[in-house]
Amino acid sequence: MRDRDHAARRTDANRARCDGPSGPFLFLQSCIAGDEMNAEQLTRLFEPVIASLGLECLGVEFVASLGSGLVRVYIDVEGRHVTVEDCEAVSREVSGLLDVNDPISGRYTLEVSSPGFDRPLFAVAQFARFIGEAAKISVNLAVNGRRRLQGTIVAVDGDNIVLAQDGGDVTIAHSNIEKAKLVPDFSAIDPAPKPTGAKPGKGKKNS
Repeated sequence: MRDRDHAARRTDANRARCDGPSGPFLFLQSCIAGDEMNAEQLTRLFEPVIASLGLECLGVEFVASLGSGLVRVYIDVEGRHVTVEDCEAVSREVSGLLDVNDPISGRYTLEVSSPGFDRPLFAVAQFARFIGEAAKISVNLAVNGRRRLQGTIVAVDGDNIVLAQDGGDVTIAHSNIEKAKLVPDFSAIDPAPKPTGAKPGKGKKNS
């Protein structure tokens, strides 16, 4: 097996993106590897070990590059926000899997991230979970003459996603989706509560 550079690094810029539920938390690691899997195969490889940590592997994005590719792993957890410690734990376990399986050719950066408000969507079940939410979807083959669509997820019919757009419904085969993510409605997100209390009154004058 080829030598690898496993120096983990988390920059100040990454830490600055970790404030609040919008995150996302990031953990980066640079490596060199051999053969190659696609994003779906990497997801199946990572899912069991991430589940063993009590976390969910939402999906994997794999961007190949001549210089240095990127493997981005999105994780989530029920009932609380993803922490930096979660990302570090996943990074260690996933790095071990990559050592053993050597699934990616050339140098790459491993990034572990929480989903953030503009949550990426991968599996059909994730689209079903967010019916009624707005989403942006990029497709491999144009649908109604478009490769980029935006609208409300109104239904999931088998392996098809139904999106309301321009006053009508558009059906998109899940296998045709290149990339999808939610469009956050920031107006619906409650701001931080303002302090409450009695308004200051006028001081009583001495007689």
